[in-house]
Amino acid sequence: MSSQQDSQGGRRTKVIRSLEDADGFRCVDIFERPDGSYGFKEFRRDPEDAGRWTLVGDYSHHSYATTDDALRVAATSVPWLGASIKSKSR
Repeated sequence: MSSQQDSQGGRRTKVIRSLEDADGFRCVDIFERPDGSYGFKEFRRDPEDAGRWTLVGDYSHHSYATTDDALRVAATSVPWLGASIKSKSR
């Protein structure tokens, strides 16, 4: 788990889960804020970026009471994640 700067006041958030696609080029991080709420962001990495993760979907302005709530919304908001979860549940 890692932490990242929160956009509000420089407080730290803690990444609870990091879910990558099958190719390892896309990722959704589910994080916990200092106030105990949860959120998520989507990232991608490309070879031309030397493997660095680039933010492509900032959903952090939404707040969820549990990690499951954040994951459920992430799966409907990020198409590849929803498809990946469905294929794993078969």
